[in-house]
Formats: sequence, structure tokens, C-alpha cells
Amino acid sequence: MSHHDHDSPKDQPQDVVESIVPLMPIVLPVAGAVLIFLLAFIAVFMA
Repeated sequence: MSHHDHDSPKDQPQDVVESIVPLMPIVLPVAGAVLIFLLAFIAVFMA
């Protein structure tokens, strides 16, 4: 009887969430800055 280890990391596909987590300290402030800039632009444009 052959034994196949299906729980080994190389058999499982890379999780998208786990690949994004290390980038969060960069992505969140940039996204926040873009959002604040867009809201300020809209506020100035509407005034």
C-alpha cells in the first residue's frame, strides 16, 4: 500500500489571503491616503 501525504505544503495551492498578509503594512496606509485624497477632492469640487 502506497502512502501519499496530502497535507504537505507543496501539494496545497498558495492561499491568496496568506500571500497578501505580509503586504498589509504597506497596502493599508496607501489605500487610506488615496481614500482621504479622493474624499477631500470631492469635498473641494462640490463646494
